[in-house]
Amino acid sequence: MSQQSAVIYWVRRDLRLADNPAFTAAVQSGKPVLPVAINDQLQKDLGAAPKWRLGLGLEKFSAALDAIGSKLILRSGDPQQVLETLMRETGADYLVWNRIYETKAMARDSAIKQALKQRGIKVDSFGGAILFEPMSVETKTGGFYRVFTPFWNAVKSRDVTAPLPKVMQFKAPSDWPRTEILSDWNMAKAMGRGADVMRTHVQLGETAACSRLADFLQNDAAFYSQRRDIPAVQGTSGLAENLALGEISPRQCWHAGLRAHFEGNDGAEAFLRQLVWRDFAYHLMYHTPHIAHSNWKPGWDEFPWSRDEDNPKVQAWKQGRTGIRFVDAAMREMYVTGRMHNRGRMIVASYLTKHLMCHWRIGQKWFENCLIDWDCASNAMGWQWAAGSGPDAAPYFRIFNPETQLAKFDPDGTYQKRWIAEISSNPGKTAMSYFAAVPKSWKLKPDMVYPDPVIALPEGRQRALRAYQNRSF
Repeated sequence: MSQQSAVIYWVRRDLRLADNPAFTAAVQSGKPVLPVAINDQLQKDLGAAPKWRLGLGLEKFSAALDAIGSKLILRSGDPQQVLETLMRETGADYLVWNRIYETKAMARDSAIKQALKQRGIKVDSFGGAILFEPMSVETKTGGFYRVFTPFWNAVKSRDVTAPLPKVMQFKAPSDWPRTEILSDWNMAKAMGRGADVMRTHVQLGETAACSRLADFLQNDAAFYSQRRDIPAVQGTSGLAENLALGEISPRQCWHAGLRAHFEGNDGAEAFLRQLVWRDFAYHLMYHTPHIAHSNWKPGWDEFPWSRDEDNPKVQAWKQGRTGIRFVDAAMREMYVTGRMHNRGRMIVASYLTKHLMCHWRIGQKWFENCLIDWDCASNAMGWQWAAGSGPDAAPYFRIFNPETQLAKFDPDGTYQKRWIAEISSNPGKTAMSYFAAVPKSWKLKPDMVYPDPVIALPEGRQRALRAYQNRSF
């Protein structure tokens, strides 16, 4: 490539052309723009489903760039070395990216920015992955928020910057640098046969995400507060999958939701509140990074959770064969679709950490491997909320009863029959898909007898309550 002044746009979890601050800044610089995605160690360490879904997203975004005359350059290795090599190859003297708030990513990005600036390279980073920068929201005493409702009250009336227009034109380089081939990254390798099953449930890319938002606000948002806890109906937006990879921005969701709210849509405010709940998770991760791997409340460090991941009861939980229908249906939904209804997440997390008395880290890591909408901050906060060790948790001694929860939120049995083949004489396609999605090594077949509970619910509840009574928090 001939030497010329260019700008590198480092593509991460921002797979969209609209409301993309870094890409917009690159275009507005007037320089040729080089979008590059880097397969570094943090990406290689992703769980099976998130990595596979990211691969699909990169493929889709690459096609979107092609449509406007651009290209996605793929390189592997240490990001700083990759970026410095590209700068030597292309003459680029400006680097931009959109910020990521996961602890390891922030440390990586800070080191890269400092090193390149010392060499005289201009480096700019931009917000856009969340609504409010974590350092911009403070209590009246200057600290960070530990409870969601005060956080919500502090930000709900703030102005949120309007989304940026879609990038449609840009200055291309005279020659494009070498690129790797996405298929060589083997991002689907760990998925095995489950990829074919799950692929039919993915809504991929920016166009699909925007359609998903519009459809939700037009048809479902008005009933959001009433339906969001009912797992058998389309009561939620489903946008977590797209937000996780930046195929749509939270600002786009916020402004669309706000318009719906002002137009009298009764459920829109509850939707906006969920967007801020996502922000709250990142607010906490930024200020208390240990939330991702340790008890947020240190008083839980000696709580007698089991860490034995080979425990047969844990294996039954992972396989969706605990004999508890709400738990099993939710786990099977995850294996088939890559997602799990929010009420199901609460139930399976409570069951693992309380009825089975297993450490929340076991569940957190399993979700990290299985969810296509995996989000580091939300996953960590959600598991600690359910376990009782985290911020803004329900009373730690609350133990959800999966049977009464199922009777309340699935009274006609639609959800459980949709996902558990063994309880039906004529199971449907979704229930049967589970057996095609899970590893062959599990040796599961639809004609197997549905198991008895691995632990009686009253027994599990009493054991957890005894553990609480013997601890001081």
